[in-house]
Parts: sequence; structure tokens; C-alpha cells
Amino acid sequence: MTQQTIGFVGYGAMGALMGQNLRKAGYGVSAYTPSGKQQDADTPVVKTASALAAQSDILVLCVPNDSAVFASAEGAEGFLAGARAGTIIINTSTISPEATEKLHDLANAKGLRFVDAPMSGSTPEAEKGELVMLVGASHDDLEAARPVLSTIGKLSIHAGPVGAGTRLKLVINGIMGATLNVIAEAVGYGLSSGLDRSMLYEALGQVAVISPHHKRKLAYAERGDFSAQFPTRLMSKDMGLLISAARSTHSFCPAIAIADQALALANKRHANDDYSALLSAIEKSVVHSPESSEKG
Repeated sequence: MTQQTIGFVGYGAMGALMGQNLRKAGYGVSAYTPSGKQQDADTPVVKTASALAAQSDILVLCVPNDSAVFASAEGAEGFLAGARAGTIIINTSTISPEATEKLHDLANAKGLRFVDAPMSGSTPEAEKGELVMLVGASHDDLEAARPVLSTIGKLSIHAGPVGAGTRLKLVINGIMGATLNVIAEAVGYGLSSGLDRSMLYEALGQVAVISPHHKRKLAYAERGDFSAQFPTRLMSKDMGLLISAARSTHSFCPAIAIADQALALANKRHANDDYSALLSAIEKSVVHSPESSEKG
């Protein structure tokens, strides 16, 4: 049993599941949440991020975006003010490459160790401790953080120095979001062409061209269940980060740009639903199109 204490900055659905697995492994777990709400009865909530950092050996950041990271990091009540020299900061949040580099520099200036470790996986993987951790860090810092990473994930991929984990995460989420958009467009065509809905969804669930992840999304969409495993607002945010990062490197990403626009539109009505709600949005546009109304 370890005696190390872990403080979570941000303790939503993903953080709470990671915290449960860390507690089972013997870590002490506490949290700071901007709302002050307690996610579960077993995890004490500390009033400020600085107070959390002062009592923690390791800080795990799990917040939604760049602004949330720096709101909890900076100032007299930020975790940078309270953290002891040598504290390991593991950032599992998906933020921009620029924000990752800035946070790394701020941590270094305070004598803190920094591990860039966004995760691939949603709540089912987090619950089972089967996330894939995408790590940007020095070799020594990765090894120091590895016991924690191995508890919350099944695999840690060392992508390179700090920032590489963030960039790899954007690649993976770009593939995930753009592929769902292609599937949704094809489903829209299939339905508008007259294919039976149940047959179409069943067929897509069987063929090799659909990934296991997207087969799971199709199964939920078929029955209209869009309980958030990965909310549309977060996927839309990640696609926007990727488009901005791609522009800075002069990358050619037209399919990703189209998916970014589709998810931004879906975000207007389905912000807190799973991002697979894009399938529902496109399906409804087919069912309620002028052509289908005339046919009815």
C-alpha cells in the first residue's frame, strides 16, 4: 500500500473514476473543484487549489480547457502557489499545445515536475482502469509518474518530451471526430435512399471498416441513447484545438475542418450529450427534410 497522496484539480466524471481506482490501489485521494461540489462521499473536497497542492505529493489535472487550467493554476489560491518543490503534476486534460508548454514552464519555475499525459478513452475505460495515457515528459518524470499512470490506464505511450502527449491526443481525437462525421453522413445517405434503419445499423455494427469505438457509438445511436461518455462540447473543443494547431503548422486537414464545423453545429443543441448525438442530428435532418415531408 502506498502512502502517497493524490490531489485532483477537477473531479468530474472521468476524474472521479480515476480517483476510485487510485484509492483502491492505496493512494489517499482528495480534490479541488471550482464548483465546490463533492463528486462522491469518499473524496474530501478542499476549498482552494493551493491548499490541495500543499497537502499532495502528486497533482492530477482533469479540467475541460485552457482557461480552466490557468484559473486553477495561477494566483494566490492556485496550485502553483501551494505545491511543494518536487511535486509531480500530471496533466490529463486536453488543452492546446501552447497551453501545455506554458504550464510546463510555470511548473519548472516553481521546481515542480511536469508530465503531459492526456488520455485516450471515455468513462467505460476510466472505470476499468483501461485508459491509454499519451505521455509527453522526460524519462525520469515519466518513471516517477508511472505507478499512477499504470493504475488509471492499461498502457502509457511515451510520445516524446512535454507537448508531444498533447499533440498525439489531438491526432487521435481528430481521427475519432472526423470518422464519426463520415459515418453520420453515410448513414444519412443510407436512410434518405430508403434503406431500412434497423438493417443499416446492424450491418454497420458487423463490418470491419467500422472501429470498435464507433460500433459502440452506433449501437447507442440506434436506440437513441446519448448519455455522455464524451460530451459534444468537449469533442467540439478538441476539434477546434486541432484546427488551430494544424493552421500553425500549415497542415492540410480539410476533412477534419468539415467535421469541426459539423460538431460545432451539433454542440448548439447537444452540448452535454455524447458526441455521437451528431448521428441523431443528421438522421433528423434526413427524416424531416422537405423531400421526406412531400413524400409523407
